[in-house]
Amino acid sequence: MLPSVLIVDNFLADPMAARQAALALDYDPGFKKGNYPGLLSTRPLAIGGLDDAVAGLIGRPVRPQPGTSHGHCRLTLAREKGRSGVHIDPCFYSGILFLTLPEHCRGGTDFYRHRRTGLDRVPEDRLDMVRAGYDDPNRLVEEVVNQDTLKPSRWERSFTAPMRFNRLLLFSPWMFHNSGAGFGDRPDNGRLVHLMFFAAA
Repeated sequence: MLPSVLIVDNFLADPMAARQAALALDYDPGFKKGNYPGLLSTRPLAIGGLDDAVAGLIGRPVRPQPGTSHGHCRLTLAREKGRSGVHIDPCFYSGILFLTLPEHCRGGTDFYRHRRTGLDRVPEDRLDMVRAGYDDPNRLVEEVVNQDTLKPSRWERSFTAPMRFNRLLLFSPWMFHNSGAGFGDRPDNGRLVHLMFFAAA
């Protein structure tokens, strides 16, 4: 069974080089296509051996998920808001590499429980789904995730995976989650992350 959450510190041998490369990418507001806060890099940041490293950590071969922003970086400054909140990811497994310097790190990635259903993820087991009042995962996603994404009173934060420079956070994409708030007033002190969305290889 895949781990629900896995945290690996000191993931890259040279994280400062990755950070500098991430900051050198273009974050064009015109490229923004999603509901996320902040700006996405217009091209991905390649990290050599990433697929194999993640496969070794979770015990399953992976590859980039087509149609996602896998490998792109996201920069979010203070007061930048998205058009969605709590969500799930369209992939087999998710990852975030934190590239914010230690002196600026705050928050992280938040995970939630839905108050009405008691669920903290889309159930993989059909019996768990039926217990929550659903017989179709698509209906559950629509009525729980999509309808309540921006309604904070519908959610209880379960825990936060804290941001730390060069920390890799891997987790099940079916868990209800959201990025922590943006911060800083310029790229070199803002929330800088490298995004990963994996498909099963």
